[in-house]
Amino acid sequence: MSDLAPLFSEIVGNQYVLTEQADKLNYGQDWSRLYQPDPAFVVRPGSTQEVAEVLKLANQHNLAVVPSGGRTGLSGGAVATNGEVVLSLDRLNQISEFNPTDRTVKCGAGVITQQLQEFALDKGLYYPVDFASSGSSQIGGNIATNAGGIKVLKYGLTRDWVVGLTAVTAEGEILHLNNGLVKNATGYDLRHLMIGSEGTLAVITEAEMAMTKPPKDPTVMLLALEELDDVSNLLVHFQSQMTLLAFEFFSQQALEKVLSHRDIKPPFADSANFYVLMEFEADSEQAMDSALSAFESAAENGWLVDGIISQSQQQAEELWVYREGISESISHYPPYKNDIAVKPSLVGEFLTKVDQFVSNNYPEFENIWFGHIGDGNLHLNILKPAAMELELFKQQCAEANPQIFDILKEFDGSISAEHGVGLLKKDYLEYSRSPLEIKMMKSIKSLFDPKNLLNPGKLFK
Repeated sequence: MSDLAPLFSEIVGNQYVLTEQADKLNYGQDWSRLYQPDPAFVVRPGSTQEVAEVLKLANQHNLAVVPSGGRTGLSGGAVATNGEVVLSLDRLNQISEFNPTDRTVKCGAGVITQQLQEFALDKGLYYPVDFASSGSSQIGGNIATNAGGIKVLKYGLTRDWVVGLTAVTAEGEILHLNNGLVKNATGYDLRHLMIGSEGTLAVITEAEMAMTKPPKDPTVMLLALEELDDVSNLLVHFQSQMTLLAFEFFSQQALEKVLSHRDIKPPFADSANFYVLMEFEADSEQAMDSALSAFESAAENGWLVDGIISQSQQQAEELWVYREGISESISHYPPYKNDIAVKPSLVGEFLTKVDQFVSNNYPEFENIWFGHIGDGNLHLNILKPAAMELELFKQQCAEANPQIFDILKEFDGSISAEHGVGLLKKDYLEYSRSPLEIKMMKSIKSLFDPKNLLNPGKLFK
């Protein structure tokens, strides 16, 4: 493999083929930290054409390739564990061809999510897909995993904002998909097939992204509550009286991790069992009056015990820290993450059932719950005890997964709501997909990548 590195240097330049061990470890893993990276070397092309030439060469020599973006994934989807070539797209970081009429812009796959958000704001527009890793995640990776985040309730997933894609097949052929069209009824939309495919069908190199008008006076309300069932009561209650931008949930245990990690003060004088963070547009006095009225009636019904409403953008950002700081605050354990989803109406019942199972069968594990509860997406984070070896911890979590997913299947839920399948979830795909669906998905993979060179070992067993 090392003998082939100079051939890739001829395509991208010597400085963009990395063979040092530190570089291989850095580019060969994602935020999951549950797998040992072992790539052959790293290639960093600077254009779609260079990506095509790299993939042609890899195909010629039967070299497996792992596409790599910001590597903020949590399911092992961007990990190279078996001598693969890591194809880093971080040099494809240009924003171009802004169209104010169509409200679209072209982004290289390596554009940082926050970079696109700031570009949109500079143009008086808004890119609404947002999450804790927006400062380091990349657009190509967001598309490859159909990233969701905190604003799905109003704005939807990444899929809803992709109006065009450029992707390169395993054989180095370049696809231009949909070309920014709003309406295009000409057969199968391969653009949507690429979105969420985790780099197993083709390598996304550029995207045409849509933007919208920004929300007016986004305001945050943080609520403290004692009973889990009240989360659903609050969602129904507030949704009936205002348009919500976000509706997030986290437990007291999750809050304690953030307070310790960030060394900040708790939001309330007295702790509660659970918290809900809502964001809404307070663009008029009437909108604010409706929010306050909804809060008062929720308190009268006993669904909450305390609350805060932001009075400025700075305070809104400070309140978001309690929710957005959770992943970072527990990353060092490391956590074993389950990113799962059920219908929003079933969240309380499902969460209670899973929490009881883990507590009864794995009392030494600490469970950290949080999630985008407005769209039914929950994050179950099981923290590794300090004295337990990582491999034993992974083994015990893997033993628990089938039983957790059996519960999930009872609720017709998904084993992966927004983090993808990667290495972490591939053994459990059958809990969310039927045998016929999996067979069809494998057939599609074989059509696009007959040699199984693109991100092999991910998604399927």
